Amino acid sequence: MNQGQAVGVMIAVALLALGLMWIGWRGRQRRSEPLVGLLPQANRAQLTNPLTGEIDGEYVSSTTAGDWLERVATADLGYRSRGFVQVFEQGVLFTRSGAKDVFIPAQAISEVQTSPGMAGKFVGKQGLVVITWTVAAKFEDGTDLDTGFRTARSADQTVLLEAVSKLVNSQR
Repeated sequence: MNQGQAVGVMIAVALLALGLMWIGWRGRQRRSEPLVGLLPQANRAQLTNPLTGEIDGEYVSSTTAGDWLERVATADLGYRSRGFVQVFEQGVLFTRSGAKDVFIPAQAISEVQTSPGMAGKFVGKQGLVVITWTVAAKFEDGTDLDTGFRTARSADQTVLLEAVSKLVNSQR
């Protein structure tokens, strides 16, 4: 086999791998589609009394609650992206670069914790803030999701945890 043939084989293998990855992602989207109905929308004009400023970082992904490897690939929830998060009395708003914003209403949040990782990012040392919340499902009462965010500065992680904990405690 000469050099040209070797390059051709490598390109064919790479294209095959990309095709299989695309097929896998489409299958994940089909499997997770019934889990998520309409996402809550935030009317920015009605978001009042911010509990934090804009916290820079990375939206990691949303997964089914408790199964941090089962990424939800529908409704733009599975795409990792840079952005920022801000906590308001009404809920948590993730503003993402290159993807739709995600709003989690305060009454939908059941828990906030830290984790070393989830689908899309493993950082160790409890480096992610994970919010557990319930979203309306297409065919069920609701689906519990875990949504992860990695703050750009470690000091901001404490600020985010405290603000979301305040929302959780106000709902009890």
